[in-house]
Amino acid sequence: MQKKYAVKMPNKLKCKILRDSHNAKLFSLIIILVVIGEFLVLCGFAQAEDGYRLWLRYDLITEAEKLSAYKTAFIAINMEGNSPTLNTARKELSNGLAGLLGTRLAFVQAITKHGVIVVGTPQSSPMIAALNLQKKLHAAGEEGFIIHSMNANGKKCTVIAAQNDIGVLYGVFHFLRLLQTRQDINVLSIISTPKIKLRLLNHWDNLDGSVERGYAGTSLWDWHKLPDYISPRYKDYARANASIGINGTVLTNVNANAMVLTARYLEKVAALAEVFRPYGLKVYLTARFSAPVEIGGLPTADPLDAQVRAWWRHKADEIYRFIPDFGGFLVKANSEGQPGPQNYGRTHAEGANLLAEAVAPHGGVVMWRAFVYDNNMPEDRAKQAYNEFKPLDGKYRNNVLIQVKNGPIDFQPREPFHPLFGVMPRTPLMMEFQITQEYLGFATHLVYLAPLFKEVLDADTYAHGEGSLVANVIDGKLDQHTLSGIAGVSNIGDDRNWCGHPFAQANWFAFGRLAWDHRQTAEIIADDWLRMTFTNNEKFIAPAQSMLLASREITVNYMTPLGLHHLMGWSHHYGPGPWIDQGRADWTSVYYHRADSLGIGFNRSPSGSDAVGQYFFPVRQKFGDLATCPEPYLLWFHHVPWQHKMKSGRTLWEELCFKYYSGVDSVRAMRKTWETLAGMIDDERFSHVQALLKIQEQEAVWWRNACLLYFQTFSKLPIPQEYEKPDRTLEYYMQLKFPYAPGI
Repeated sequence: MQKKYAVKMPNKLKCKILRDSHNAKLFSLIIILVVIGEFLVLCGFAQAEDGYRLWLRYDLITEAEKLSAYKTAFIAINMEGNSPTLNTARKELSNGLAGLLGTRLAFVQAITKHGVIVVGTPQSSPMIAALNLQKKLHAAGEEGFIIHSMNANGKKCTVIAAQNDIGVLYGVFHFLRLLQTRQDINVLSIISTPKIKLRLLNHWDNLDGSVERGYAGTSLWDWHKLPDYISPRYKDYARANASIGINGTVLTNVNANAMVLTARYLEKVAALAEVFRPYGLKVYLTARFSAPVEIGGLPTADPLDAQVRAWWRHKADEIYRFIPDFGGFLVKANSEGQPGPQNYGRTHAEGANLLAEAVAPHGGVVMWRAFVYDNNMPEDRAKQAYNEFKPLDGKYRNNVLIQVKNGPIDFQPREPFHPLFGVMPRTPLMMEFQITQEYLGFATHLVYLAPLFKEVLDADTYAHGEGSLVANVIDGKLDQHTLSGIAGVSNIGDDRNWCGHPFAQANWFAFGRLAWDHRQTAEIIADDWLRMTFTNNEKFIAPAQSMLLASREITVNYMTPLGLHHLMGWSHHYGPGPWIDQGRADWTSVYYHRADSLGIGFNRSPSGSDAVGQYFFPVRQKFGDLATCPEPYLLWFHHVPWQHKMKSGRTLWEELCFKYYSGVDSVRAMRKTWETLAGMIDDERFSHVQALLKIQEQEAVWWRNACLLYFQTFSKLPIPQEYEKPDRTLEYYMQLKFPYAPGI
């Protein structure tokens, strides 16, 4: 047996050898991890799929045929100019192409080979100036762009051009979208111009960081650390908005705090404006009408008082010293307890004109909300805004827009279009949609809102006869207004994925796309978003798109079918509460559904409140007649007997049951569809949506059971035998409390 000898070494030497050996192994491991990391970056897998990147995922195109075609199509970029916006566009294009194609394109000074992308404006690029694109650029307008395949210097090139720098950035994002969605880019002839001038997000964010009707965490704006700390999310936010053409953001809640107009906070707002500026995103603020009293020390805020007018002029001058491109004010006045001109016996026009006069020398605008109603007024709440604002048509300064909600009540799952659209031809009206899902299940329900937006935009007001669409009221085309606007109440918070539900991002995306061009379809927008956000795998796209497109109608069915509205829980608006009958009448559910032993629904026909009389003929005739009223709006406009025969042959009660039960069944079908998509996208987001769909099914059952059990106390009719019976009593649902529901 051979004897083994151990070498005796000093302890220090032994430790050094062990340490060096360990370091060598560690170094080798690091090298391996770096190589793997670079490979994963190239393949697009390095970043966690937590939804942070939204639809701006420039991952490597894995389809060999497409990748080869795109790589041969582009070999270099020609882009001159050195403005902050052009530099932003240059970086976006370079990073986008590098990620999608797996290689960085060189920047060249001239077209010497095929496949050069020429980018810029006639002012920034001598090459574009020499290409004779004036007519196309004029058609694109001040913010629009062209993307055109053409020959220059005998070589084939792709031109992304605009009259102004921001149009170039919009064009770059559009071009990258074509690649992200695997479009054919061999022959391009695109002229794209926004149909609406002001395309804004409204953030209902408070200075304490809370967000009213926000379901994706707290506010993005860290007022405490501003202006010294600039979160990277601010730039990412601006970039996402620019990618879909949004050009303005109202930073603060319409239930306003005057403190944001003080110098201390204006300095913070200016820091945000500086980040947003290269992306074409202007900042706006909400103006509290009583600010001259609260922060100005005046005894009154009367809009006709000389001191008040002077205070607002000086305040506007101060704001523009901090923020030279400040957009203007959004105002909620004399509504739900907010102060306004009526506190002093003045009109909304006199209040709006006060602020408009102050910002006019700087090019600012005032957006005055038409969301006003008074519990002490016996008139149907649905009629009150029309009654307040129509008589004031033509009495506003030319830099005032009236911001009108899509429907006459309050962002319900389904409402008819607001009767104000079309009846104020001398005043620009702008649309207010709600992107955040205050009445649509918060951020736990999958509800794609593009069909809702389109339903309203495509509605015909008949203001100037057939074809007088709501969309053409707000884009200014119907009454030849040059000032136009659209706003969406934001669903964005500081959740890592921005919107809470992974699919809620689609509503931010869809709002921006429709704000740019309201003629686009919900189907195309859904297809683009799914491809850009998840995958181009057709086996995923088709079923996921079907889910998206059906989701809004499904939600209406299990929440508020057949024109029912305002059935949600009191204050927090979480879950069903059709029994709410305490407090101010117009905040109760019973005010709206009016269920009794005879039937259900709010009679707004000529025999009732005659809210239909606020619409143009033939809309009022169609809505006002029980025989011709579309069933989706039936209980909005009529009090209908329980045994009324519906088009399906079922009675109203049976149809109500059918809708509620089909809504739940459809959510269950969505869950099954989603299960079939396992493995087609990342596990993180798949599991997240999977869990939320389970919650949505549970809450859909809750809505169905609670509403039908309550309405059954009036109809006295049984739930049809073929349906599963509620497993809880009405009393159980009525005693549920939610003191900490989000978004209050």
